[in-house]
Amino acid sequence: MISKRTLKEFWESHPEANSPLMAWLAVVKHISPRNPAELRTVFGSVDSVRAFAVFNIGGNKFRLIAGIDYRCQVVYIKYVLTHKAYDEGKWKL
Repeated sequence: MISKRTLKEFWESHPEANSPLMAWLAVVKHISPRNPAELRTVFGSVDSVRAFAVFNIGGNKFRLIAGIDYRCQVVYIKYVLTHKAYDEGKWKL
């Protein structure tokens, strides 16, 4: 994980996201997937959108969008969004 600043900023403005994001972080810190298929065995609802992995967080209330370098085992958090903001699609621009 490069930085959890993006997570912290999001849960400060959306306190209900704190626990689900911390749970996601705890899992991510202890896995070593070598490819998207292996990541999906841990996070069954993760989707690939362009070069990003999109995680459903908090019972589908939030979306976490991350770039993952499987070779180096690094996760770059790009965005954490509400479901509504994700559906608007502005993050794809």
